Amino acid sequence: MEARKRPEIITDKGQMRNWSRAMRSQGQTIALVPTMGYLHEGHLSLVKQAQNHGNLVVVSIYVNPGQFSPSEDLSTYPSDFNGDLCKLMSVPGGVDAVFNPHNLYDYENEDSGVSRENLKNLEGKKVVSCVEEKGMGHETWVRVERLENGMCGKSRPVFFRGVATIVTKLFNIVEPDFALFGKKDYQQWRIIQRMVRDLDFSIKIIASEIMRDSDGLAMSSRNVHLSAEEREKALSINKSLFKAKSCAEDGQVNCSVLRDVVIQAITEAGGKIDYAEGRDAKHTR
Repeated sequence: MEARKRPEIITDKGQMRNWSRAMRSQGQTIALVPTMGYLHEGHLSLVKQAQNHGNLVVVSIYVNPGQFSPSEDLSTYPSDFNGDLCKLMSVPGGVDAVFNPHNLYDYENEDSGVSRENLKNLEGKKVVSCVEEKGMGHETWVRVERLENGMCGKSRPVFFRGVATIVTKLFNIVEPDFALFGKKDYQQWRIIQRMVRDLDFSIKIIASEIMRDSDGLAMSSRNVHLSAEEREKALSINKSLFKAKSCAEDGQVNCSVLRDVVIQAITEAGGKIDYAEGRDAKHTR
């Protein structure tokens, strides 16, 4: 039986950068799988796909406060680092390094330049994340201005600028050749694609299809918080999409009609609609 590979655990961003540069100087290519931890089979499928692209695989585990508003679930986001390591080691071939920084918005002893008065001013702004609320002094944000509007961005105004910023930071620290993302977070994937194009990152973005549990629910770390009743309601999302797909295959191509099919199916199951949008393929480019 093949021995399970134990990855190198790196917590310091300088050490992570030095590790990557040392590997690249030896002619190795690096594939990065960014995660927030509490890994599931969807994450592990990305790791397996990463092995097909890079000579070395790095998995980052970091719950990013920059994509959470103070009213969201940062403090209750599930975490099990030791369990994550065991899962990564269970993948044949394993991973080469796990980047698990404590705080990527901590600039050590540098003066944050954020006064009490400035914090009060921040509170009055429309966009405030947990990073700003805690007065960490981080001021630079990456935004993909058109693609972050609508859909998830409508109800979560700090989310996509937080995602784009932390992914940029990870790219600058790990310096990968490839980065892998799941299509479950479709808008996020498209935003990262556009950011990489617009900012000339020399990184190939690779997307993986949605992984689902046996009952059809898309795999997500947050699913652990669902009660049996909530999980049953959540299944209506997948069922409504299949219903819309069936209608389209039968010739119904009006996006508004298909959107209403989805809304009706979820509402009848007791679900609450945050947003539902239907777009022609030409409008998603």
